[in-house]
Amino acid sequence: MRAVLFACAALLLAALPLRAGEIDRLMTALHFEETVEIMRAEGLRYGGDVGDEMLSTVERARWDRVVGRVYDLERMLAQVQSRFARAMEGADTDTLLGFFEGQGAEVVALEIAGRRALLDDGTEAAAEARYAELAAADAPIVRHVATLIDDSDLIERNVAGALNANLGFYRGLADGGGLDLSEEEMLAEIWAQEPEMREETRDWMQAYLTMAYQPLAQEVLEAYIALYRSPEGQQLNRALFAAFDAMYEELSYQLGLATALTMEGEDL
Repeated sequence: MRAVLFACAALLLAALPLRAGEIDRLMTALHFEETVEIMRAEGLRYGGDVGDEMLSTVERARWDRVVGRVYDLERMLAQVQSRFARAMEGADTDTLLGFFEGQGAEVVALEIAGRRALLDDGTEAAAEARYAELAAADAPIVRHVATLIDDSDLIERNVAGALNANLGFYRGLADGGGLDLSEEEMLAEIWAQEPEMREETRDWMQAYLTMAYQPLAQEVLEAYIALYRSPEGQQLNRALFAAFDAMYEELSYQLGLATALTMEGEDL
């Protein structure tokens, strides 16, 4: 009996590095590092907007350095990787690796390129105009994008994540002494933003995915849709949102706290 237990334990220990290696391969195939780099660029721009709206000229002079510390690339990447790995525990990665290390590599590359392009406001406006043209023509790409959005619940998940991130910012601002609102008042403020946020999220998501996926062969896009309908794809979708939403909430809290402290002449 003891020999059997030792054998089982040895097999388990041998499997652990293998599972970790598979998750690492999956994160590499999904371009986590590039994704977080783009999110950092988005965060730096958003932080600059916050500074322009809420800080004085004197306070704004040192704000970019503060925002840079909040959106620390290495810390952001480590947070996302650890949370994603936990959320993917027990997942069957064979199907996911087979897709994303194969024909899905083009999908991810196009998603990354599209999101990087949308850092430019002019590109975003052009993408929305192009989506409107394709939607008016009832182009197949529009129907495929709608299916992907619905299957993965992308609007609801992104709106929920954005609302939680905004609440995190309010909480940080309040904890730093820059906002005098109760939790109930903060929630009321956040929910008042929901309709506009939903519309903006829908418009951005439709334009972004349509722009990104237009170069794909139809069979590849259909395979991608099928993947996200599978149990493995659904777990991947949940894990991605769990990892990135948690990071956004933490960053938003830190940015709110940093804003309040800067207004008080202190440092984060």
